[in-house]
Amino acid sequence: MDNYLELLKLILPEFLINHFDLVNNTKNGEVMHLYFEERNTMPKEESSRILIAHGFHKQITIQDFPLRGNTVYLHVKRRRWLDKATKQVVQRDWNLVAQGTRMTTEFAAFLKEINRY
Repeated sequence: MDNYLELLKLILPEFLINHFDLVNNTKNGEVMHLYFEERNTMPKEESSRILIAHGFHKQITIQDFPLRGNTVYLHVKRRRWLDKATKQVVQRDWNLVAQGTRMTTEFAAFLKEINRY
């Protein structure tokens, strides 16, 4: 199992493998869709609070690097928690998408680099 995760870290953004579960995947022609849900592990910076799972935010879709000639879309659902005492919604601050794009930061940097030539 660990070899499988290490291989996935080479193919997909590492933070996805470390903090999200792959819950579904589909392939339609040359388009691949990978569906991720954030694991139910509370943020360490919020360890002093009593938090309960409170569902997910709206799913976002991010275009990632092509794999073996297939366009890849990552569908990501971020988790949220509710502070039991204050009823405040708590979430992690993920920087999933490169600003101004619908792509991962790594893919946007890659395209920016190859565009120079």
